[in-house]
Amino acid sequence: MKNLFFLGPIVILLMTLQSCNDKKLIEVVEVPLPTDIQEKIAIGSPDDVKADEGSFQMDKLPYAYDALSPSISATTLEMHYSKHYLTYTNNLNRAIVGTPLENLTIEEVLAKLDPNDAVIRNNAGGFYNHSLYWKCMAPKSGAEPSNALAEAITRDFGSFDNFTSLFKDEATKQFGSGWAWLIVDRTGKLQITSTANQDNPLMRNALIPGTPVLALDVWEHAYYLDYQYRRKNYIDAFFNVINWRKVEENYDAAAKK
Repeated sequence: MKNLFFLGPIVILLMTLQSCNDKKLIEVVEVPLPTDIQEKIAIGSPDDVKADEGSFQMDKLPYAYDALSPSISATTLEMHYSKHYLTYTNNLNRAIVGTPLENLTIEEVLAKLDPNDAVIRNNAGGFYNHSLYWKCMAPKSGAEPSNALAEAITRDFGSFDNFTSLFKDEATKQFGSGWAWLIVDRTGKLQITSTANQDNPLMRNALIPGTPVLALDVWEHAYYLDYQYRRKNYIDAFFNVINWRKVEENYDAAAKK
């Protein structure tokens, strides 16, 4: 007996086979459908995404959704930017309306917010963290840093290879959702740290405070569609798209403070 079931993009053929001892076995065969009738996924433009009116607006994504592929797919980037980042921005604006935080910069909001206020803390962090994360990546990037940042990495970590290993390890071992950071601490030294959820090193509750110059999102929504549970593969791929020129600018600005 044969049964055909049409499920999404595949045809599954179930064939019942009668064995010599009367036990039924099931054979499952997957057959792709012709490409012209497969479901097409429409990818929009980041320019079409706008937050509601408020104190903060989304930073424009400086590249197309498919520009970081294959390290980060267009589907992942569109979802991340147009859904998660948009939600943090809108929620932050609603949370600070009528409060003393409403007319401050995002850095001032992070420094002054009450860590016990989960709504403002999570959404202010989500807005700032993602705004930095987008800028830390670029198409046809990767390689290694240069100039003052390269010298500082060698000074504080021994070599770029040592830094890479330490940063990847910090990102990999972060339990659950969170972020990995390269920061300039209050003494001017580079440090690698991580934070849970949407916390960051600018907040008063940071275990290692400092100014972030490189941010890596290790929430599952940043990589699960592309890498499933293999966070380490995502972290390795991130190093193929790091915008070291922008990270160098971040370091130069932080070092002058």
